[in-house]
Amino acid sequence: MTILLVEDNPDDELLALRALKKSSVPNQVVVVRDGQEALDYVFGTGKYQDRDVRALPKVVFLDLQLPKLNGIEVLRSIRGDERTKRIPVVLLTSSDEIQDMVDCYESGANSYINKPVDFNEFVDQVRLLGQYWLGVNRTPALY
Repeated sequence: MTILLVEDNPDDELLALRALKKSSVPNQVVVVRDGQEALDYVFGTGKYQDRDVRALPKVVFLDLQLPKLNGIEVLRSIRGDERTKRIPVVLLTSSDEIQDMVDCYESGANSYINKPVDFNEFVDQVRLLGQYWLGVNRTPALY
């Protein structure tokens, strides 16, 4: 099971990777650092052109504020394609703006989570997200 982590902050990336490693669900985490790279990975373009696009991520953990393309643009592209529209996408962001939440849910987000400021809370939250989306949640076959 692959998690696609779309995160441009190296500190948050490190914390998320640590938390996911502690989760009891085995997984591979692919990290990309901007919105365009996320779409390249999902759709097998750019530096990921040799990737088997049939092997879609089990879940995408997506930051909202990203270089090149923001999280909402990435989400809309994923939802706008028949091949990828059912991939669970969880916004993992520091934004607590109501309009950001509305825009994400209207664009097809499965969940909107605020990144806690506290180190231990952040680790616990990501660990629980990994356990839920990879262990508890069920999704239909994407192909």
